[in-house]
Amino acid sequence: MSFDGRILSGVSVLAAVVEGGSFVKAAELIGITDSGVSRAIGRLETRLGVRLLDRTTRSVTLTDEGRRFYQEVKPHLNAIEDAAVVASGAASAVRGRLKVDIDPFFLPLVLAGRLGTFCERHPDLSIEFVTKEHVGDLVADGIDLAIRFGEPRLASLVARKLIEAPILTVASPRYLERHGRPAHPRDLTAHRCLQFLDPYTGRPFEWEFIRGDEAIDFPTTGPLTFTDPKAMLDECLAGTGIAQVIGWGIGQALARGSLVDLFPDWHGERFPLFAFHPSRKHPPAKVRAFIDFCAEIAMGLERSAPREQSWKEGS
Repeated sequence: MSFDGRILSGVSVLAAVVEGGSFVKAAELIGITDSGVSRAIGRLETRLGVRLLDRTTRSVTLTDEGRRFYQEVKPHLNAIEDAAVVASGAASAVRGRLKVDIDPFFLPLVLAGRLGTFCERHPDLSIEFVTKEHVGDLVADGIDLAIRFGEPRLASLVARKLIEAPILTVASPRYLERHGRPAHPRDLTAHRCLQFLDPYTGRPFEWEFIRGDEAIDFPTTGPLTFTDPKAMLDECLAGTGIAQVIGWGIGQALARGSLVDLFPDWHGERFPLFAFHPSRKHPPAKVRAFIDFCAEIAMGLERSAPREQSWKEGS
């Protein structure tokens, strides 16, 4: 097949559809009509001899052939974009649209309420947040960046560790009044522990405790298992059970006494926060800017973390 410039034009439209999730959004992104998007995709499919998209009244998704094709051409589109950015001298311009796969804990309990600062710094940038079960194919999903807790699992992505968060074991005074306070982590076997599901294994995370060179981990049990950390924290506050949570986002609850840090001597376990993005020679300025902002927020929380709280029965 000889090179046809219309293929490159069609691929650009396809990328806009994947990133926007619909023909309407793609039309907005590249400044043409919905029907223009449809015709461009149709011409590209005809030229290639394969159907690239499954279309319904509510959604547009890549076919298997379309996904393979997009995965092959997307790095080349990125390279063209990189070259254009360098040539135009706009490598530091933060603008356009950023799609972020965000950790379900980090967004509501850490970033929420602080994003206005980022928007004021970069008024020409719009951000769409999504939360998937786990980090997948960012390119095929049209995602620019993922911010997630946990070690990298995909070698194809560039990973930058932003910071390590402390893991705290907490309960509400109401729970402790009813069930007593465990004196040692091993005492948790006699308590109701709220479980959080590991999306990669399909099993609840094991609870680990580290004090100096001493480390213990063991299975815990409880009536409830969650995939939403905010819901788990709400149940912990309500006195339903004991929870292990990332120490950020609960400072106020500890300070006012609505949560109690049960084992302040066992804070050795740390959970790393990573930024993931597709491998590119020149990551877009919008990606770099948001990564730096998340790191800034996380490090600020680390520096201002309240001193370990203690709880005494009857206080």
